[in-house]
Amino acid sequence: MNTEAIKKIKDCIASSGLDIDGGKVIRSSSRFCLGVEHGDYNGTELLGVGTDRFIWNAYKPNNLGEVRLFSANFPDDGVISFKLGDVPPPLSVKDSWARFPFGVDYVLGKAGLECSVGFDCIIYGNIPGGGMSRSASLTLNLIHTFLDVNSLTVTNELDVVDLAVAVENDYIGSPCGALDQIMIQFAKAKMATHYNPADRTINYIPLGDDHIDFRIMIMDTGTVRPGLEKSTYKVRRTECDDFTALLIKDGYPITYLADVRDNEMFQKIIAAYGDTHPNHCKRFDYIFHAQQRFYKMLEAWRTGDIETVADNFRKDGIGLRDDYEISGIELEAMCDIVRGVEGAMGERMLGGGDAGAAGALVHTDAVMKITETIDKRYPQNHPNYADKYAIHTCQVVDGICTLENVL
Repeated sequence: MNTEAIKKIKDCIASSGLDIDGGKVIRSSSRFCLGVEHGDYNGTELLGVGTDRFIWNAYKPNNLGEVRLFSANFPDDGVISFKLGDVPPPLSVKDSWARFPFGVDYVLGKAGLECSVGFDCIIYGNIPGGGMSRSASLTLNLIHTFLDVNSLTVTNELDVVDLAVAVENDYIGSPCGALDQIMIQFAKAKMATHYNPADRTINYIPLGDDHIDFRIMIMDTGTVRPGLEKSTYKVRRTECDDFTALLIKDGYPITYLADVRDNEMFQKIIAAYGDTHPNHCKRFDYIFHAQQRFYKMLEAWRTGDIETVADNFRKDGIGLRDDYEISGIELEAMCDIVRGVEGAMGERMLGGGDAGAAGALVHTDAVMKITETIDKRYPQNHPNYADKYAIHTCQVVDGICTLENVL
């Protein structure tokens, strides 16, 4: 439990006027994708962990038939309230965090999970913007809150993931895949979550015992990343979807780009479309080789070979930069700085791209030197973000948990 977070929430009780005394707290984590970034909507397997930057939602049922929310991060927005089942239509709310609770109410209603009991809640988070899945964490947190308050049960956790994806896809208009939601919903401490889309199975992969002492570092560049619906992410997803449709039309037996597993078919496609569709082939090149690296990374994690995990993480970053072309100037500046410090094993951009945060796997005894080097060089390279960037050193944690008797 983070006592600072609970204190921030309690400090907001008076200013919000909401009644959460004696209520519960749902804490949802951030996530760190080991691989394959941008693979979810291309059909690859996924591997990731939950990380200890969180959203805390302190809530208590009310007898008003409405939801009343206050954000400790956005206090100037005041209390946001709405009656259950009466929210603005999809795609109509822009640039407000209120679209997430609105979307949860809307999606649960469409799914037949009718909610009649409202609640008061105060929300606080310390997840950096861009790269660690703040929106997915908030959405999942709110879904669990709505379900708990209304004594509703969703027995299959993947259905919870689907609901969270629907909030972003159908209500908000963000074309996200399911990577973020899966990695948070299923995250377990000291485990990597392995998702196979072929049969929608979740497996937990313990880190092999024979591993070096390492840390996950998150380097928030201080830049503000727009929603996925406004970013290069949307362009890349469209390119991949369009190229997949073209290959299917031309007779290739695939459903996703990731269905191309053998080098002979890969080379045949590159030869056939490289001249007419060069950008599409570059995106395809990243997915093909990232998927090959994925299985090496999976086995390396299983055996505790963190150096190999990190090496493939770094190679993925180079592919995201050069072939998928979805990184950003500040993200790559941060990666370049970290890469030059002894003890950094692998680094790359995180999340949707353009801006936000980069991540790294580093020797524990290198954390201080890496931090000092970033503090010296990043403000020199990008003075506009000198007072905005931040460095986080993270551990692997559970994704969703409920805290009681803390309010």
